Order: sequence, then C-alpha cells, then structure tokens
Amino acid sequence: MASSRPRRILKPLVYLSTAAAVTGGAVYWANRPRTLPGSDPATVPPPSYGSEGRLSPPTFPKIKTREEQISDLRKSAGSTAAGRRSSLRDQVAGWFGSRSDNGTDADSVSDAAAEPYDLLVIGGGATGSGIALDAATRGLRVAMVERDDFSSGTSSKSTKLVHGGVRYLEKAVWELDYNQYKLVREALRERKYFLDTAPHLSMWLPIMLPIDKWWKAPYFWAGTKFYDLLAGAENIESSYFLTRSKALDAFPMLNKSDLFGALVYYDGAHNDSRMNVSLAMTAALYGTTVVNHMEVTGLEKDASGKLNGARVRDLVPDRDGKHSREFTIRAKGIINATGPFTDAIRKMDDQSVDDIVAPSSGVHVVLPGYYSPSDMGLIDPSTSDGRVIFFLPWQGNTIAGTTDAPAEITANPIAKESEIDWILSEIRTYLTPDINVRRGDVLAAWSGIRPLVRDPQAKNTESLVRNHLIDVSRSGLLTCAGGKWTTYRQMAEEAVDEAISRFDLRPTGIVTAPNISGSGSTTPGTINNSENHNDDNNFSDGVRLNGTCQTHQVKLLGAHGYSKTLFINLIQHFGLETDVAKHLVESYGDRAWTVAALSAPTRRRFPARAQRISALYPFVDGEVRYAVRHEYAQTAVDVLARRTRLAFLNAQAALEALPVVIDLMAEELQWAPTRKHREWLDTLAFLESMGLPKSKLHLSRKDVVNGRTGVWYDDEYRLYSRHGQFFPPQGPLIPHYPPHSSPSSPYHHPLPCHAPLYYPPYHYPHRHHPHHHHHHHHPPPYHYDDHPQFSSPNNYPLSTRSRTRNENPPADSTLDVPADKLDSDDRSTSSNPNPNPILGSNSAANK
Repeated sequence: MASSRPRRILKPLVYLSTAAAVTGGAVYWANRPRTLPGSDPATVPPPSYGSEGRLSPPTFPKIKTREEQISDLRKSAGSTAAGRRSSLRDQVAGWFGSRSDNGTDADSVSDAAAEPYDLLVIGGGATGSGIALDAATRGLRVAMVERDDFSSGTSSKSTKLVHGGVRYLEKAVWELDYNQYKLVREALRERKYFLDTAPHLSMWLPIMLPIDKWWKAPYFWAGTKFYDLLAGAENIESSYFLTRSKALDAFPMLNKSDLFGALVYYDGAHNDSRMNVSLAMTAALYGTTVVNHMEVTGLEKDASGKLNGARVRDLVPDRDGKHSREFTIRAKGIINATGPFTDAIRKMDDQSVDDIVAPSSGVHVVLPGYYSPSDMGLIDPSTSDGRVIFFLPWQGNTIAGTTDAPAEITANPIAKESEIDWILSEIRTYLTPDINVRRGDVLAAWSGIRPLVRDPQAKNTESLVRNHLIDVSRSGLLTCAGGKWTTYRQMAEEAVDEAISRFDLRPTGIVTAPNISGSGSTTPGTINNSENHNDDNNFSDGVRLNGTCQTHQVKLLGAHGYSKTLFINLIQHFGLETDVAKHLVESYGDRAWTVAALSAPTRRRFPARAQRISALYPFVDGEVRYAVRHEYAQTAVDVLARRTRLAFLNAQAALEALPVVIDLMAEELQWAPTRKHREWLDTLAFLESMGLPKSKLHLSRKDVVNGRTGVWYDDEYRLYSRHGQFFPPQGPLIPHYPPHSSPSSPYHHPLPCHAPLYYPPYHYPHRHHPHHHHHHHHPPPYHYDDHPQFSSPNNYPLSTRSRTRNENPPADSTLDVPADKLDSDDRSTSSNPNPNPILGSNSAANK
C-alpha cells in the first residue's frame, strides 16, 4: 500500500517529463540554428586594396575560345581521316606485297597524337552539361556538342523551381507508390546540392498554400511536415502555419473571401539557363571540349557495328553566308542527352526503333512584379481541372504556370492563347477581385516541351517512366532521357556510371584541378589529395577528385568568391547602381568582377559604369561582351534569352534592346551588315515564341531605334491613361517630339544609352486636352559636359576602342585603379563630339 503511493506520484511525473522532452526536442529541431546556403563568407575572400591603394583583382583561368574547342574536335576528325587513308594505303600496298609495318609513317604519328574521346555527349541542356561535368571531373576525356545553344530547349523553359514536389508526395502516400516516394526523396537531396554548389544561382523560396476550410489545415500541415521530415538534414527551413491576417499581410494580393489561413513551406528556386551555361563552362574549365551550334548529322560505326564516332557540322558559318564541311569526332562511347529530340538521334543509330518520347507542353506566363510579393510564392493545388499551378516571384517579375498537354516537338513552340487564358482565369480565382488580371499585363509567354519517356525494354511500352530512363542500344548508343531539372545531377551520375561499365572506360581522377576559384593564383589549384594545403598560391575546396562522382561537392564557376555582400564591393569599386550590382552577383557570382570590368563607363558622376540595355531591367552592356568572350554566345538570341533573361521577362523590352545587343555583338564578332540583318529577323521570329504581339513582328530596326515600338495602336498601349486622360485614348497615335529632339537626333534613343530616358508625349487628334493651352515643359536632353566625369574613358580602354574578339578581358587594367582616384574629376578627352557610350567612339554606330 505504501509502495503504490510513490508509484502513483512518479508515474505521472515520468509521463509528463517524457512528453515535455519530446515536445522540447521537436521544438528545438524545428527551430535549431541552421546556416542558409550563401550566407557564409565567401570561400575565397573578395580582393582588397594594398598598401599603395591599388586593388589586387581576382585572377580567373582562361577558357578556351570556341575556335580552339572546334580545333580540338577536328584533331579527332583528322585522326579518323588519317586512319582511313592508312587503311586504304595498307590494303593497296598489300596487293603488291609491300605493306609497311614499322608504324613510323606520318599518319601513324597523327593517330597517336589524336586519341579518341572517352565520351561524346550529344546535347547541351541540363542533362548533357551535367554528364559532361561529371565525366570530366572523374578524369575522362569528354566532348559535348549542342545543335543550338546551351539550355536552348526545355532547360530554359522550366518553372524555375528546385523542388521535390509536394504533389508527388501526396500521390505517393495515397497511391502507396514507392517509386513516387523515392523520386521525392531523391529530389529533396539534390535540392540541397543545388544550393551548395551554385549559391549565387539558387535560393530558398517560401511558398504559400492557401487554406479555405478549417478542416483542411491539419491535412496540409501533416503533408508539409512530412515533406520537411523527408528532407532530413538537407532541409533548411521548416514549414509553418499562418492565420488569416498573417497570410494577408504576407501576400496582400490573396482573395480574402473563404480564406481560413495558409501553410508556408520551403523549396528551392534558380535561374535555369544561367545554371545550365555555368555547368557547361565549368565542364570546359575541367577539360571538356564544349561547342554549341554544332549539329550532329550522323553516327559512325566500326566493322562490328559498334558506334565509334559522329559526323558534325558547325552551323555558325551558315549564318554568315558561308559553307562549313562535315567532320567526324571519334569517341569510345556516345551519350544521347537531347531531351525532346532524343528519338531523332536514336533513329540515326537504328531507323527501326520506336519513339520513346511522349512530349508534353508546359506553358508559363510572366506578369509584372506587383502581382506577387518579392519574397513569397504561391501554389494552387486544386485548379478547375485538377492540375497544380505555381505563382512565383522571379527576377523582379511574377511567373505563373504550368499547363500540361500533349504537344508536337518543335524548336520554338508558341504558347496557345487558350492555355494563356486558362492560366489567367485560374489566377483570378485566388487573387483579390480588386486586382484586374488583364491579358495585356502578360509581358512574356512561352511553351516548354517536357520529354516524358517510355521504357523500350518494358512489357507495356505505352506506360511512362516516373523518373528518368537510361537505355543502351545494341550498337552502344547510351540514351539518358526524362527526369527534371532538380535531378539532373543524379541522372548524370547514373549515366556516367553506366558508360564506364559499358564502354570499359578507366577514370583516372584529377591530380591538379583548375583554379576556377579566382584566388589570385595563375597556377592550377591543387585539390585536397595534395599534401600542401597551406600554400597561398593554391586553393583547395576539399574535393577529392579520385575518379568517382564528386559533382555534389564541385562548386560551379562563380561560386567560390560569392557572398551576399559581394555587391557592395562592386559598387564601391566600379560605381555601379545597386540593383545592377546585385543582379551581376546573383547571375555570375565572383565572375561579376569580370562583367563589371567589361562594362562601359557612363560619363556621368554616378553610376560610373555599366550601361543598361533595357531601362526596365538591370541587364548591362558588359554582360553582352562577357557572353561573347567567355560563354560562347554566337547569336543575339543566345544573349537575350539564355545569358541574360530579358526575352523571358519581357518580350517587348527584348525587342527594344535588340539593336544595341546586335551592335555590341557585331563589334565583338566582326559581323557584316548581312549578318546583322539576319540576326534581326531570326530574333524577331524567336520573340514570337516568347509572346511578342504579332503586330510587332514586322517592325524594322529603324522603327525600333526611332522609338516606334510603343506608338502602334494596340491593346498594350491602350492599357494606361496618358497625360491626364482618365480613359484610354482612341484613334491613331501620332508621335510628337520636342524641338530639341527628333527621331534622327542622337539624344532621342529608346534605350538608356545617354542618360535617364526621355519619353516624348503623344498627341491624340480630335480630342480636347484640358491643359492644351499651357506650354509643355520638357526636361532638356542630358549633356555629359554639364557634369564632372567619374573617370576619363581613357582609363578604361575597353569601352572607347575596338577590341579583337580573342583579346583577353582588360581585368588587370580596369580593376587596378588607385583607391584615391575612384572619384576623380577627369573629363572625357575623346575627340568624338557625340560618342556612343555603350559601343565606344570607334563603333560603327558613331561613324
């Protein structure tokens, strides 16, 4: 009796203590201190000013030019031709009994000097570039060719999310589908690798899930917590619940009616095409021969029917009216990573194979940034037809999508009007009725083709593969297809593992890695398997490239010197605008130093450098030069769509920036007038697939340069009240220029080349203006001589004289400026009375 009394007392205390410990542990786990990717100081600190007040600029390794890469490919082609000549000569000599077996002829020496590649990767999208980087970091000799441009297809037209997929997790639970569960778990792990290896191109994004009924809150709360749990140690932020008032405070655009609250969970977001280009350029630094605009015209086989190479042709000379000949690339193994065009390559190998790609169209629209908060996305899990739609902030605008419908495979599919209308109608349901969702607010709209695949080895060849597919044909063509952006690295790892096994390759690892960090050393950086870790001339990021897959640790180009405060260093040294500096750091990482150095001076007190190519966005002229010199950009579309994202953000703004982009590229690549005209026509055709109104597809360069893109009588122009008129104007619009400005005036320019933009008024005939009798007071055009200069253009030779395309970027001469001279009052010494500040005084536009 006496002993039972303490038990009755102790038992509740034990239960209470256990419950408190479990609850406390759960609370601590949910709120434990965690480090967000990118919030750490840069692995390589930013350059600093020395004792003499001069900046020691970062030193980045030189990437081979595109011409040098093609030359490397041709070496393999030369060995093939030599081998054929040698074989024919030996056969003829054998007829006369004089065959030479000493192996000392010139062709034999040529063969020895040009060994075949271990792997030839066809396709430069996310999967192909990931495979090339994986194989190169294992020590294999790799070549990668792309018919168009890196990320020119599906890889640039994603939803911009790096996610496991809450909808896939829901299906996995309700359908007891282990494959779906495994897909989510794999994607959540890869999401963390994204943020670790490219923190400048990817970020965490909170996504709101609105709840309209109280009883749905526990269901969605359990789902988001399970999502967090699956991420495990790779999770950074935990999901949480918001009351109705807090949800409206975080997302004021939400429809207030029937809103109970919201759950917020975290996923990743990224800049897809810049990520793709960074993968390709990092692979190039690790020794991969990387060439874009190189078409595969056929596959080569040996006497036993096994693939041993491919015939290719450079498409760039065709754009200049020249003809390029085919040549052959020799390789021990060939990997097909062409996304929607997978079947075209498979049929080069075997015409009898059935198609395995089931293309699906996903349409996205881009709306102005005021449609969503800048730091919060939204998911609608229950649209009118059961599909899921995302509503996300991206690059200052808002992206909404996606649809999912069968489609035909084309290079640049055009979004159907019905799909755009469906997205807009869904948006209206969850935004407050106070917001008028207008068709005219769509700044861009595109359709991306998702290459869903069937397994040709499965019994039911009509069923689609949940994740991705790796298949090897009888002749040795390895196909890697399907999947999604988030799992590109895992797909690449499995493809390279299979290639090593199938093609009997020998990964050697890398003893001395390239110093892609820009740590100031001009010698290669020794990786972690070196005994010397304290050498100031070498940098180690702790990666052992021992022949196994290490791409989950290999930082991409631009990541080593990135930090969230790097933009301040750029502002203080170059005098950039804040939004421009942030944009450069978030797009190029530590390579923003080079981009800023390639930007022209403005000849104004501030900003001192970087001319915008569009008044609405922070893209600048230095990015065009950098894209040509360091990222193999060959067309205006390469720059507008994949190096910058202007075409995806605003098709009209891309059209207005096109003249300057073409002129900058023409100066870098020595384009003839015929090539510039072709670039104009080809870019207009591409912008149609980005949602440019058909009424503007016929505009000439002269129309755009003279600012006539916005005076055409169309729906876009009539969206706004102009010059005091409450209602949109009716009737034709007649441009009016003040006395000091005309379409031919150097000060009348639709782009911010000379100063803050001057927008001329427009007169509407037959309509009374209430203040018509008053004189219009317009600001005079900006004169450079009215203000002190930040620095003489002679201090920045790259922007005031023409450079040859192979000349090294003037990083040293540009960055190495005394600190006490950064605010100098020097005036321009240019003899040109009206130089173009973007193209320089020697440009064709100023002659």
